[in-house]
Amino acid sequence: MKGPMRWQELTIAMEAERRLPGYEDPLRTVTFTAPAALRTRFHEVRAKSALNRVPARARVPFRWTINPYRGCTHGCRYCFARPTHEFLGFNAGDDFDREIVVKVNIATILQSELRRRSWKGEHVALGTNTDPYQWVEGHYKLMPDIWRALRDAANPCSVLTKSPLLLRDIELMRQISQRARFTAYLSIPTWDQRAWRQTEPRTPSPRARLEALRTLADNDIAVGVVIAPLLSGINDDPRHIAKIVDAAVDAGAESIDALPLHLRGSTKEVFLRWLRRAHPELTERYEGLYGAGSEMARGEQQRLIALVRPRGRTWDERIREQERAERSLTPAFEAQSGQLQLF
Repeated sequence: MKGPMRWQELTIAMEAERRLPGYEDPLRTVTFTAPAALRTRFHEVRAKSALNRVPARARVPFRWTINPYRGCTHGCRYCFARPTHEFLGFNAGDDFDREIVVKVNIATILQSELRRRSWKGEHVALGTNTDPYQWVEGHYKLMPDIWRALRDAANPCSVLTKSPLLLRDIELMRQISQRARFTAYLSIPTWDQRAWRQTEPRTPSPRARLEALRTLADNDIAVGVVIAPLLSGINDDPRHIAKIVDAAVDAGAESIDALPLHLRGSTKEVFLRWLRRAHPELTERYEGLYGAGSEMARGEQQRLIALVRPRGRTWDERIREQERAERSLTPAFEAQSGQLQLF
């Protein structure tokens, strides 16, 4: 009789003649029989680096990231990371959802990099490109060893995810919190069931994410909520936003943040193509809000953010903290760290 973990059944196919740009070894491609992974291929690669340097020009509150996966099975229509898949010879549409790169050696590489004398122990962010707790993490289990490496180095870090799967590693997060600053952020863009199913078709429910938030907070782990992206006419019902805010406050979130939809590169094409099918009545509005650019019209940005009234250690506050920290970096370290790749 088959047990409840049927999704662990897999088929392995070696694509000996194929290599992804930036990776030297031939691909080992895995497929799973689980419904959540049908028509999805997972390409196992050996990464050359784990810590990725974010360009100083990027307006983000961190300069280092770790991305154990490239591509994401969540299938979020608006994902800003979609264009990065094009660097691998994949497209930003279905390939981003169905061709997932798995860096099977990432924890070992990370341990080595954290021990380098040049490493200054800066904050490291996870979940900034694709979700480290997407569905297949349940099989590969890359995150526990990543957390152990950061814990042993007493390195400040954070994670942003849409998945309650992070509760599996709650004890490791507690241990990190005892040695360094750690925050777990839950991305909850909407409480509306229709908007959730349409825009994030293969993600855990918003209710499950809020329950995970409360569990983390009850275990003395600092938590935050990111209501993002805000989509004009889709997830901007004030009543639904208020439900998320009230639940975050009740759970003791140290921050509640909001970010309007950003349509960078080919993400814009993917999103607008979906919008024409799912919400044709909104197409003209979005064409007017974005024009030829990637940023939403400023007035609409301000309207959406005002619905949330961000508070605590928000994105902007963390950016200012990052800028203050950068002023203490040495020129030599800047030169060394600039050699690493963003992804």
